[in-house]
Amino acid sequence: MAVLFRDQTKAALEALLFVASEPLSVQTMARITEVDAADALELLRELAGDYERRPGGLKLVEAADTWQMCTRPEYAPYIERLYRKSGTGLSRAAVETLAIIAYRQPITKTEIELIRGVKVDSPISTLLERNLIEEKGRREGPGRPVLYGTTLDFLKYFGLKDLSDLPPLEDFLVENIEDEEP
Repeated sequence: MAVLFRDQTKAALEALLFVASEPLSVQTMARITEVDAADALELLRELAGDYERRPGGLKLVEAADTWQMCTRPEYAPYIERLYRKSGTGLSRAAVETLAIIAYRQPITKTEIELIRGVKVDSPISTLLERNLIEEKGRREGPGRPVLYGTTLDFLKYFGLKDLSDLPPLEDFLVENIEDEEP
Protein backbone atom coordinates (compact mmCIF):
# COMPACT_ATOMS: atom_id res chain seq x y z
CA MET A 1 0.00 0.00 0.00
CA ALA A 2 1.35 3.40 -0.96
CA VAL A 3 -0.86 5.63 1.17
CA LEU A 4 1.32 8.56 2.21
CA PHE A 5 -0.46 9.32 5.48
CA ARG A 6 -1.68 5.86 6.43
CA ASP A 7 -2.65 6.60 10.05
CA GLN A 8 -4.39 9.85 9.11
CA THR A 9 -6.32 8.15 6.30
CA LYS A 10 -7.38 5.33 8.60
CA ALA A 11 -8.50 7.89 11.19
CA ALA A 12 -10.42 9.78 8.49
CA LEU A 13 -12.21 6.57 7.46
CA GLU A 14 -13.08 5.94 11.12
CA ALA A 15 -14.45 9.49 11.44
CA LEU A 16 -16.58 9.05 8.31
CA LEU A 17 -18.06 5.81 9.65
CA PHE A 18 -18.72 7.42 13.03
CA VAL A 19 -20.73 10.33 11.63
CA ALA A 20 -22.55 8.48 8.83
CA SER A 21 -26.15 7.56 9.58
CA GLU A 22 -26.13 4.98 6.78
CA PRO A 23 -23.56 2.42 5.62
CA LEU A 24 -20.90 3.89 3.31
CA SER A 25 -19.45 2.25 0.21
CA VAL A 26 -15.71 1.78 -0.09
CA GLN A 27 -15.80 3.86 -3.27
CA THR A 28 -17.44 6.80 -1.47
CA MET A 29 -14.92 6.71 1.37
CA ALA A 30 -12.00 6.33 -1.07
CA ARG A 31 -13.20 9.36 -3.03
CA ILE A 32 -13.60 11.50 0.10
CA THR A 33 -10.21 10.50 1.57
CA GLU A 34 -8.57 10.74 -1.87
CA VAL A 35 -7.09 7.23 -1.86
CA ASP A 36 -7.45 4.24 -4.15
CA ALA A 37 -10.48 2.01 -3.39
CA ALA A 38 -8.22 -1.03 -2.83
CA ASP A 39 -6.17 0.97 -0.30
CA ALA A 40 -9.34 2.19 1.42
CA LEU A 41 -10.62 -1.39 1.66
CA GLU A 42 -7.32 -2.58 3.13
CA LEU A 43 -7.41 0.22 5.72
CA LEU A 44 -11.06 -0.55 6.57
CA ARG A 45 -10.25 -4.22 7.13
CA GLU A 46 -7.30 -3.20 9.30
CA LEU A 47 -9.53 -0.81 11.26
CA ALA A 48 -12.16 -3.54 11.69
CA GLY A 49 -9.42 -5.80 13.07
CA ASP A 50 -8.38 -3.04 15.48
CA TYR A 51 -11.96 -2.86 16.79
CA GLU A 52 -12.16 -6.67 17.11
CA ARG A 53 -8.96 -6.87 19.14
CA ARG A 54 -9.75 -4.13 21.63
CA PRO A 55 -12.41 -4.28 24.30
CA GLY A 56 -15.17 -1.81 23.69
CA GLY A 57 -18.74 -1.32 22.66
CA LEU A 58 -18.20 -0.69 18.95
CA LYS A 59 -17.28 -2.71 15.88
CA LEU A 60 -17.14 -2.23 12.12
CA VAL A 61 -19.48 -4.27 9.97
CA GLU A 62 -19.26 -4.95 6.25
CA ALA A 63 -22.60 -5.61 4.55
CA ALA A 64 -23.36 -5.76 0.83
CA ASP A 65 -20.16 -3.90 -0.18
CA THR A 66 -20.75 -1.16 2.41
CA TRP A 67 -19.27 -0.47 5.85
CA GLN A 68 -20.87 0.81 9.03
CA MET A 69 -19.84 1.43 12.63
CA CYS A 70 -22.17 -0.45 14.97
CA THR A 71 -22.51 -1.36 18.60
CA ARG A 72 -21.55 -4.86 19.68
CA PRO A 73 -24.56 -7.16 20.11
CA GLU A 74 -23.72 -7.93 23.75
CA TYR A 75 -24.44 -4.29 24.62
CA ALA A 76 -27.91 -4.32 23.04
CA PRO A 77 -29.71 -4.39 26.44
CA TYR A 78 -28.10 -1.06 27.36
CA ILE A 79 -28.99 0.51 24.02
CA GLU A 80 -32.56 -0.79 24.38
CA ARG A 81 -32.85 0.89 27.78
CA LEU A 82 -31.67 4.16 26.27
CA TYR A 83 -34.10 3.96 23.34
CA ARG A 84 -36.91 2.02 24.96
CA LYS A 85 -39.85 1.89 22.58
CA SER A 86 -42.82 -0.39 22.64
CA GLY A 87 -43.51 -2.61 19.66
CA THR A 88 -40.06 -2.52 18.07
CA GLY A 89 -39.90 -6.30 17.55
CA LEU A 90 -41.43 -8.27 14.73
CA SER A 91 -44.43 -10.53 15.21
CA ARG A 92 -44.03 -14.27 14.73
CA ALA A 93 -46.05 -14.00 11.50
CA ALA A 94 -43.73 -11.26 10.21
CA VAL A 95 -40.61 -13.27 11.11
CA GLU A 96 -41.98 -16.40 9.40
CA THR A 97 -42.91 -14.39 6.30
CA LEU A 98 -39.51 -12.70 6.26
CA ALA A 99 -37.72 -16.06 6.54
CA ILE A 100 -39.69 -17.43 3.59
CA ILE A 101 -38.85 -14.37 1.50
CA ALA A 102 -35.17 -14.47 2.50
CA TYR A 103 -34.74 -18.10 1.48
CA ARG A 104 -37.04 -18.21 -1.57
CA GLN A 105 -36.65 -14.76 -3.12
CA PRO A 106 -37.86 -13.49 -5.45
CA ILE A 107 -41.25 -14.79 -4.38
CA THR A 108 -44.89 -13.73 -4.78
CA LYS A 109 -47.43 -13.16 -2.00
CA THR A 110 -49.46 -16.16 -3.23
CA GLU A 111 -46.41 -18.43 -3.02
CA ILE A 112 -45.73 -17.21 0.54
CA GLU A 113 -49.36 -17.89 1.49
CA LEU A 114 -49.13 -21.43 0.06
CA ILE A 115 -46.08 -22.10 2.24
CA ARG A 116 -47.48 -20.48 5.42
CA GLY A 117 -51.05 -21.67 4.87
CA VAL A 118 -52.51 -18.27 5.86
CA LYS A 119 -52.92 -14.79 4.40
CA VAL A 120 -49.80 -12.61 4.64
CA ASP A 121 -51.17 -9.14 3.87
CA SER A 122 -50.39 -7.77 7.32
CA PRO A 123 -46.88 -9.24 7.69
CA ILE A 124 -45.92 -8.07 4.20
CA SER A 125 -47.24 -4.59 4.98
CA THR A 126 -45.17 -4.49 8.19
CA LEU A 127 -42.03 -5.74 6.44
CA LEU A 128 -42.42 -3.20 3.63
CA GLU A 129 -43.01 -0.42 6.18
CA ARG A 130 -39.80 -1.36 8.01
CA ASN A 131 -37.93 -1.62 4.72
CA LEU A 132 -36.88 -5.22 5.39
CA ILE A 133 -38.39 -6.32 2.06
CA GLU A 134 -39.10 -4.57 -1.22
CA GLU A 135 -40.71 -5.19 -4.56
CA LYS A 136 -38.14 -6.76 -6.89
CA GLY A 137 -40.25 -6.77 -10.03
CA ARG A 138 -43.20 -8.70 -11.41
CA ARG A 139 -43.55 -12.35 -12.41
CA GLU A 140 -44.48 -13.01 -16.02
CA GLY A 141 -47.91 -14.56 -16.36
CA PRO A 142 -51.53 -13.89 -15.43
CA GLY A 143 -51.95 -10.81 -13.25
CA ARG A 144 -48.16 -10.19 -13.23
CA PRO A 145 -47.88 -10.62 -9.43
CA VAL A 146 -45.33 -8.61 -7.44
CA LEU A 147 -42.09 -10.39 -6.56
CA TYR A 148 -40.66 -9.67 -3.10
CA GLY A 149 -37.08 -9.84 -1.88
CA THR A 150 -35.00 -8.62 1.04
CA THR A 151 -33.24 -5.24 1.33
CA LEU A 152 -29.94 -3.88 2.60
CA ASP A 153 -31.80 -2.99 5.81
CA PHE A 154 -32.62 -6.71 6.20
CA LEU A 155 -28.90 -7.52 6.05
CA LYS A 156 -28.12 -4.78 8.58
CA TYR A 157 -30.98 -5.81 10.90
CA PHE A 158 -29.68 -9.38 11.10
CA GLY A 159 -25.96 -8.53 10.90
CA LEU A 160 -25.36 -10.33 7.60
CA LYS A 161 -22.69 -9.45 5.04
CA ASP A 162 -24.83 -10.90 2.25
CA LEU A 163 -27.49 -13.59 1.73
CA SER A 164 -24.88 -16.34 1.63
CA ASP A 165 -24.42 -15.69 5.38
CA LEU A 166 -27.93 -17.03 6.07
CA PRO A 167 -27.74 -20.31 7.98
CA PRO A 168 -28.47 -23.37 5.84
CA LEU A 169 -32.19 -24.06 5.69
CA GLU A 170 -31.52 -27.63 6.78
CA ASP A 171 -30.49 -26.29 10.21
CA PHE A 172 -34.14 -25.42 10.83
CA LEU A 173 -35.72 -28.74 9.91
CA VAL A 174 -37.43 -30.20 12.95
CA GLU A 175 -37.23 -33.74 11.66
CA ASN A 176 -34.96 -35.19 9.02
CA ILE A 177 -36.79 -37.84 7.00
CA GLU A 178 -33.62 -39.93 6.58
CA ASP A 179 -33.33 -40.24 10.38
CA GLU A 180 -36.81 -41.74 10.81
CA GLU A 181 -37.03 -45.29 12.12
CA PRO A 182 -39.07 -47.81 10.04
